[in-house]
Amino acid sequence: MMARARLAAAALMLVPVALGGGLAARAASGHSVTVIVTNVRNNAGHVHIDVCPQGLFLKDNCPYMADAPAHAGTTRVVVNGVPAGDYGIQATHDENDNHKVDRNFLGMPKEGIGFSRDAPIHLSPPSWKDAVISVRGDASFSLRMRYMLGKSGPDQR
Repeated sequence: MMARARLAAAALMLVPVALGGGLAARAASGHSVTVIVTNVRNNAGHVHIDVCPQGLFLKDNCPYMADAPAHAGTTRVVVNGVPAGDYGIQATHDENDNHKVDRNFLGMPKEGIGFSRDAPIHLSPPSWKDAVISVRGDASFSLRMRYMLGKSGPDQR
């Protein structure tokens, strides 16, 4: 069991360590991507969204990003200026507003994480093919925040 936890922790270390470390793409052109994040466990901090092209998925320098104050249950975040294309969405619940994903001694996230299409996390980060979404105009997607440690969000899954 401990070995499995270490493997999961190692895999999750690939989840971005910094929030908003990328280029601030706020171009007037492009589309609005609305992300409805469910299972947010409390009102603390902010929910951060990165919309990443394939080469930057699971990294900390995605070019399109936004934050919104966390709302227990559901938080809505709008990312503007996203050109048409295929992307993976990664979400974090930065409960203490320190602009990074806090981790335990094994490297597992102490704060919530989520991915487009609710891509599964099985002892490794989600794959691009499980998370990829297409943006062809203004779009809306939903994803579920997951907490690896501590109390989960309202839906307790």
